[in-house]
Amino acid sequence: QVQLVESGGRLVQAGGSLRLSCAASGRTFSSYTMGWFRQAPGEEREFVAAIDWNGIMTQYADSVKGRFTISRDNAKNTVYLRTNSLKPEDTAVYYCATVLTPFRFTVVAADFKYWGQGTQVTVSS
Repeated sequence: QVQLVESGGRLVQAGGSLRLSCAASGRTFSSYTMGWFRQAPGEEREFVAAIDWNGIMTQYADSVKGRFTISRDNAKNTVYLRTNSLKPEDTAVYYCATVLTPFRFTVVAADFKYWGQGTQVTVSS
């Protein structure tokens, strides 16, 4: 059974930084694309960033490009999201997710079949 556990979210001032972590278990972590999504109150869940199984290919939402960095440590079964220059509009619950199919890179939310419980990021102005 695949399990994803996020951590690192908290209240931070605008302009600040956070590193979110997601620890995975239950299958061979290094074979699967990982992604971060977020959902603000009253909004739809949206794609933030994704990274392929090797950590070579990444893709970002336009709203976070240049400020956020996704990375992974396959030896630790963990994916990270470094968030810099945070803005109040980055306030959301951030979810880690992974896909069903190995060795396939995707950013389509419907392809992500396993989700964590989320970690709250709140950015004050």
